[in-house]
Formats: sequence, C-alpha cells, structure tokens
Amino acid sequence: MRSAQDAIAISAVGLTRHFDAVTAVDDLSLEIPAGTVFGFLGPNGAGKTTTMRLLLGLLEPTAGEVTVLGHDVATAGVAVRRACGVLLEHTGLYERLTATDNLEYFGKLWHLEPTTLQARVDELLDHFGLSTRRGDTVGTWSRGMKQKLALARALLHRPRVVLLDEPTAGLDPVAAAGLRSDLLDLARREAVTVFITTHNLDEAERMCDRVGVIRSGRLIAEGPPDSLRRRSGRTVTVEGSGFGPALAPLRLRHDVASAEAGNGRLEIVLRGDAPIAPLVRLLVEAGAEVEEVRKGAGSLEEAFLALLEEREHEASADAEPTR
Repeated sequence: MRSAQDAIAISAVGLTRHFDAVTAVDDLSLEIPAGTVFGFLGPNGAGKTTTMRLLLGLLEPTAGEVTVLGHDVATAGVAVRRACGVLLEHTGLYERLTATDNLEYFGKLWHLEPTTLQARVDELLDHFGLSTRRGDTVGTWSRGMKQKLALARALLHRPRVVLLDEPTAGLDPVAAAGLRSDLLDLARREAVTVFITTHNLDEAERMCDRVGVIRSGRLIAEGPPDSLRRRSGRTVTVEGSGFGPALAPLRLRHDVASAEAGNGRLEIVLRGDAPIAPLVRLLVEAGAEVEEVRKGAGSLEEAFLALLEEREHEASADAEPTR
C-alpha cells in the first residue's frame, strides 16, 4: 500500500484535446506524486496552458481521463477546483481595492471563517513581504508585488495542489528570484503539490523536483532535471592553448556532439557515456597544450534544446516520402 507521501496528486491518461484541425494536447499520460514541484516546459503553442485548463476541468478533453487528488475531473470538476489554487495568465486582482481587501474578498468566496481568514491574510502578506503596503490600492503596486499578491490569493484557502501558468513572466530578475523563493518555501512548509509552466529553464532547474517537456501537444520527456540533463550528454571543459588544429578531428567523432574553442578554453559536449581520455590524447597529439580538464553534466537548457532538435529530426524523417 502506498503511503500518503507517495500518493499521486495528478494523473492524466491518454489526455487529448482537438480544436478543429489542431491537436493542442496529444495522448498525454502523466503522474505527479503529492508534494512534488513539477515543471511543464515547452515552446510557445506546445499545449502547456491547454493542459492546465484540462487538469482543472475548464476544458473538456476530446479523449482521455484526468484525476486530481483522486477526483475524476470529468464528474467532479467543482471538487477539483475547490482543492486547487490557480494562477493563470491574469492575476485576477481588483486593482481599486487594497491588498487586504482583495484577500478578504476572496477568502469570503472560499467561505473561510473570519478569524481563520484574518490570520491567513496576515500570514501570507507577511510571508510575501507585503505587510507594509497592505492598505495601499493594488493599482499603485509594481508588477512583481501584484504577482506576489496573486500568488497569495491562490494559496489563501490552503489548497493541496497549486497550478501556476508562467508566474514569473515579465518580472525583473530580482522580483522573479524573490517570488520563486517565497513560493518554494511556502510549498515545502505546507506540503503543496505545484504544477508550474515556464519558459525559464534556469527557473525550472532551480525549483522543480520533476519536469516534463511537451512539443506540439506530445510529452517527449519526463523525469528529474538530472536525468534530462544526462540525456543531453556530458560537458568537458579543457583549459589550455593551441586547440585549433584539433577541432576538425574532434567534430568528426561520433561520441562528440559539439566542440567550440576560444579564450584559452575548449568546450566539448559528449554523447552518452563517452570516455574522456581518448579526447585528451587526440588534443595532445594535435599539438594542444592541456592545462586542466573538468567534466560535468549538461544543463537543463542544453537537454531541452537537444530534445526539441531530436523530435524535429524525427518529424522531418517521418515526413520524407519513401523511395
């Protein structure tokens, strides 16, 4: 028997959604354990927002099934939405009201008992660093402050699942970093499952326990960020000089995905588990001066781009006529 810690918070099986001739989500199957911060990555138009709307029951699937916290979204959509906190493209805030008024209004919609609501409003405003501006009208706030208040609104009723669509889009780096830190701290403290769509791969790498990559509606990879990074190969950094003559033979090797040199440094991306020693030997034989060799995993961005390129090649190959 699974423990509560191992329970599945979100499950999708064969989830599909057509819009006329366009397939926005294509046979998506996914399981997200409770307490996980899950990042959903993909280019514009990949199907991320449509997937989120399907998970919430805001759209009906063309095919497939979705359960959230054990509720079948098709038959218990209201129960799902009551159990979730949501931040979609718009903040949903009333800018002529103060921060306190906004949260109290939404708390009443959630039928929170007045004493409980007041304590929760105070807690969230304090956590997000908004207490000193709680009496100001929200329309006078910066975009970053509004986004923090919108997140507080989504968390007000202590939901067990939170779905966030590009929550840091348009924020400056300082505001985005602050929002990520506040969200992670609160999610860990309250054991919330977070489903977050983002274009920011550095953000996903820092925040997420697991990530999924979607392209043209199809899930093309899913797992911990480390496992996806390993799929893109390993990086080798060589410090030294005289790398020019070795670049051509390096790039011809089947175990080398790329090799670029400049400013006394050679950056090599290896495919799979290719050994490093033969490459160092090739460099020395080509006359390079090798001073230091460092190895590491590829970045999540490299893995993401490699996955998209790989799928693009597959699609091109499938489209080629047979001879």
